Amino acid sequence: MTTTRPERLTAYAVFAAVLSAAGLPIYIHAPKFYVDSYGVSLTSLGAVLFALRLIDVVQDPLLGRLAAVLRRWQGAAAAVAVALMVGGMLGLFVVAPPVSPIWWFAAMLTLVFSAFSFLTIIFYARGVAKAVELDPSGAGHLRLARWRECGGLLGVCVASILPAVFLALGWKPFAGFALVFAAVAVLAAMMMRAEWSKGMSRVPSGFAPVLRDTTARRLLLVALANAAPVAVTSSLFLFYVESRLDAPGWQGPLLLMFFVAAAVAAPLWGLLAERIGAKRVLMSAMVLSVLAFSLVLLLREGDTWAFAAICLASGAALGADMTVLPALFARRMAKIAPNAAEGFALWSFVSKFTLAFAALALLPTLEAAGFTSGIRNSENALWTLTLLYALVPCALKLVALSLLCATRLEE
Repeated sequence: MTTTRPERLTAYAVFAAVLSAAGLPIYIHAPKFYVDSYGVSLTSLGAVLFALRLIDVVQDPLLGRLAAVLRRWQGAAAAVAVALMVGGMLGLFVVAPPVSPIWWFAAMLTLVFSAFSFLTIIFYARGVAKAVELDPSGAGHLRLARWRECGGLLGVCVASILPAVFLALGWKPFAGFALVFAAVAVLAAMMMRAEWSKGMSRVPSGFAPVLRDTTARRLLLVALANAAPVAVTSSLFLFYVESRLDAPGWQGPLLLMFFVAAAVAAPLWGLLAERIGAKRVLMSAMVLSVLAFSLVLLLREGDTWAFAAICLASGAALGADMTVLPALFARRMAKIAPNAAEGFALWSFVSKFTLAFAALALLPTLEAAGFTSGIRNSENALWTLTLLYALVPCALKLVALSLLCATRLEE
C-alpha cells in the first residue's frame, strides 16, 4: 500500500471547502439576499433557479466531455474556472446590479455554477486516481473522502456563519463573504496546482460504461433521491427559522451547529464504514435523518433549542451522506470508467437537479399559500412552510433508503 503525507491531502480538503462555499450556501444566502435587498419575488427567483438547472441538463454532460478532452491541460483549465467562479461570486454579492436584479442574479449565478460544475467534475475525477494511489485495494476512496468531505463541510460551516459575523461587526455581510471566498479560492487553486499536473487517466471512458453499469445507475438514483432533502431544507431554512420558529438572528448559529455536527461526524462515519461496511453505515444515517426531521413537525414558535438538537442530529446524519456515498460511487468509477470525468458529470447533474426541484416546486408553493418573508404570516402559511420543510424531506429520504436497500454493493 502506498502512503501519502497528510499535507498532500490537505489540498483536497481546502479545495473541497471552496467548492462547498460556492455551492450550498449560495442557495441559502442568495435568494433571501435578493428578496430583502432588491425586492425580487420568490416566484421569480424560483423560476430563474429552475431555468439555470435546466441549462445543466445539457451543460454538465458537455462539461464532463470537456474535462476529458482537457485532461492534459487540467491545471490551466482549473485556474480559468476558479477565476470565473470568483468573478461571478463578487458580481453576485459585491457589485450592485447594473441591470434588472433578477437578470443580474441569473447571469452571475450562471457564471458561478458553470465554473463550479466544471471544477467539481475534474476534482472528483482526480480523486478517483488519487484514491488508487493511496491504496490500490479500494480503501483509499474512503480515506480520501474523509479529508475531502470534512474539508467541504468545514467550508460550508465558515460560509454559513461569515455573513452573520460581518453583520455583527457592522460590515456588509454578503460582500464580506464574497471577498473572503475570493481570497481562499486563490489559495486553494495554488495548493492543488501540483495535483492537477498529474492529470487523469488517458484511457477514454465516455458515458456509456457508466450508464450500462447497473450498480452505477442505481447509485446515481440513490444520489438523486438522497440529495433532494438537503435541497429542500437549504432552500427553506432561513424562512423557517425566521418565520416558523420566530427566531430572527439564529439562522447563522443554527446553520453552524448543523454543519459542524456533519464535519465532526463525517470522519467517524468513514471509519465505521471501513469496519462494518459502507452500505450498512449509510442506511443507518438515513434512518437517523428521517427520525430527526420528523420531529420538526411538532415544533412551534419559540422551540429554538429543540430545533437546535434536531440540527445536531440531522447534521450528523449528513456527514455520512457526504462521505460514504461519494466514496462508493468513486470506487465504482475506478472499476468501470478509469477517466471518471463523465461519471462525475452525471453525479454533478443529479445532485444539482434536486436544487432545481426545490426552486420550482417549493418557493412558488410557499408564495401561493400566502407566505411573505419578513412579516407576520398566517397560521396556514406557516403550516405550509412546516410541511414543505419537514415532511417532504422525510418522504424523499425514505425513497433514497429504499433504493439503497435494493442495491447490491461490493464491500
